[in-house]
Amino acid sequence: MAAYFLRRLLLIIPTFVGITFLVFGVTRFVPGGPIEQMMIQSQTLSEGGVEVGGEMASGMDIPADVRKSLEKKFHLDRPFVVAYGLWIKDVVQLDLGKSYKYNTPVLDVIVSRFPVSIYFGLIGFILAYSICIPLGILKAIKHGGVFDLGTSVMVFIGYSVPGWAVGALLLVLFGGGSFLDWVPLGGFHSSNWETLSFGEKIVDQLHHTILPVIAYALGSFALLTVLMKNSLMENLGQDYVRTAFAKGLPEWRVIGLHAVRNSLIPICTGLGHAIGLVMAGSYLIELVFNIDGIGYLGYTSIVERDYQVVMGILVVNTVLVLFGNILSDVLYVLVDPRIRFS
Repeated sequence: MAAYFLRRLLLIIPTFVGITFLVFGVTRFVPGGPIEQMMIQSQTLSEGGVEVGGEMASGMDIPADVRKSLEKKFHLDRPFVVAYGLWIKDVVQLDLGKSYKYNTPVLDVIVSRFPVSIYFGLIGFILAYSICIPLGILKAIKHGGVFDLGTSVMVFIGYSVPGWAVGALLLVLFGGGSFLDWVPLGGFHSSNWETLSFGEKIVDQLHHTILPVIAYALGSFALLTVLMKNSLMENLGQDYVRTAFAKGLPEWRVIGLHAVRNSLIPICTGLGHAIGLVMAGSYLIELVFNIDGIGYLGYTSIVERDYQVVMGILVVNTVLVLFGNILSDVLYVLVDPRIRFS
């Protein structure tokens, strides 16, 4: 089994290279790269520059020596493969480059956004599992009943509507400026955060947390509920469960201590994938709620062509997902000793 996990660790290298190679190529050859963005910004600030449709009406040319300096900075004067090799060399040294928008190292920009994404993602993750596991158990026990049919409608809606869309609807209904006006329109906390007392800060943070967390939880609500129900129903039909009932064991003990424990195996093995998603944040949910996390940073970086940040976020997310997949295999072995990878 050690050899299997060693192979999985070694497989991270070619997988990482393949993913980053493709995206690096896209960022290199699509129009509107960092040099063009810098040219537009500088000309916009200059006298007489008028921006029309994302381009300057006049004065777009920049001195040749300045352009060559910028091309050298972003390795645009090198062949594609050479430029990618230089970028990989920097990544290995934990140098993700420098953001031209923030004018700070990319790693510092990403690290500063991590706590926000982890805060919302982790709470949403815990909320989803806390609701979906008991709900799936009840649906399996009451399969075909009124409770099962009624909650199936809710699960179907949760599966059909993405979390970010529900978040936008909740903002319209309950957000600031609506007829209810219960919660703010977004953000991590209020602008007067520093002046609030400790109790007021707790209340303010809760107000900014409720709707985003609901949107995060809905992202995996339907899948987890259905997975838990189907897994438990499958185990309830196994011989060991029928034998336990035949021995006269109480229903709560047979289901709670035997069937449910085995039914949690597919749920536990998905934790590794979920951890990667929690750490990476959500592009659309953070955009809807104006949360300055990793997801929102990735979205704005793509729109503004800050490709150094885009590639930096890709590096972090790819590593998290790849190690999350290995963690899923490890959890699979831990929760089910019968499994042996070879």
